[in-house]
Amino acid sequence: MLDQTTIEKISDELVEAGRNRQPVPRLTARYPEMTVEDSYAVQNLWRERSEANGRKLAGRKIGLTSKAMQYATGISEPDYGIIFDDMILENGCTVKWDQYTHPRIEVELAFVLNRDVKGPNATIFDVLNATEYVVPALEILDSRIEMEGRTIVDTISDNAAMGAMVIGGNPVRPQDVDLRWISAILYKNQTVEETGVAAGVLNHPAAGVYWLANKIAPHGDHLKAGETILAGSFTRPMWVYEGDTVFADYGKLGTITCRFE
Repeated sequence: MLDQTTIEKISDELVEAGRNRQPVPRLTARYPEMTVEDSYAVQNLWRERSEANGRKLAGRKIGLTSKAMQYATGISEPDYGIIFDDMILENGCTVKWDQYTHPRIEVELAFVLNRDVKGPNATIFDVLNATEYVVPALEILDSRIEMEGRTIVDTISDNAAMGAMVIGGNPVRPQDVDLRWISAILYKNQTVEETGVAAGVLNHPAAGVYWLANKIAPHGDHLKAGETILAGSFTRPMWVYEGDTVFADYGKLGTITCRFE
């Protein structure tokens, strides 16, 4: 495991990489002994540095919950990161492409909580009972660490590659729809690039939410009322470039669109 001085050094590097848009060299190439516990320590310190700079916690993201994403990344276990309020964008927004490094898009559902969810024994029923509504969302993946050869240790340190999210469509109460069968068609520039069904996320999109509640419980943390939880992608990540328009059709749950310029 890494010493505290090294963890602080990496966290400061990642804060600066977020400012100057210059990814740092891969952590596992420089620190081959780095563990998953080290990477979450880096992420937590990065969060503290960011909050000290005025950013406010708005929720959490869960990543690598579907086989599509695990195959795409070569990583076989979920991870999680932080969502700050300045990461939540409105439907129909225009996004500065060069504000992100290697941006990609994923199709997801977001759970907005009206009650706390606490581990270590949280269940899917706790999540459904605590959810005010579920709403379609697109995640914009970012990268503060060079991508070639990344492992889960690099990804977790990099706040699980969270860049931003676009929320849109029609909010629904979880008891009013079978969340497993929510599907989406993802377009780039009027061409279908990806399709997926929410059951691809651990067999039920709420499963990642209670997994997260149980995962953070040993650290004295829990999911709080008012937080938005991004539950994980049920498509592969789609690369986007300057000038691209993204459109996601969730059927009865509506649509989301954004444009990169």
